[in-house]
Amino acid sequence: MTVLIDPPVWPAHDTIWSHLVSDESYDELHAFAARAGLPRRAFDHDHYDVPAARHDELVALGALAVSGRELVLRLIASGLRVPQRDKRSGH
Repeated sequence: MTVLIDPPVWPAHDTIWSHLVSDESYDELHAFAARAGLPRRAFDHDHYDVPAARHDELVALGALAVSGRELVLRLIASGLRVPQRDKRSGH
């Protein structure tokens, strides 16, 4: 069971963002996010969007820093990845 975070490289809303995921369960992900004080509105189908300013803090709390590629591969392997087409259609 691992919570993973990728480097903050995704630009939006005047900052850059990381993705926080679990390779085990959404329950694990939501529990970690709650302990870290992340708002539930930051959850986007299969990940939390995290501003760059919180990246190091989340690593210190136990999130494993990995590359964006590794994060995606482990999310897919876990079966928790929501395909982009389903995100667009609202599923």
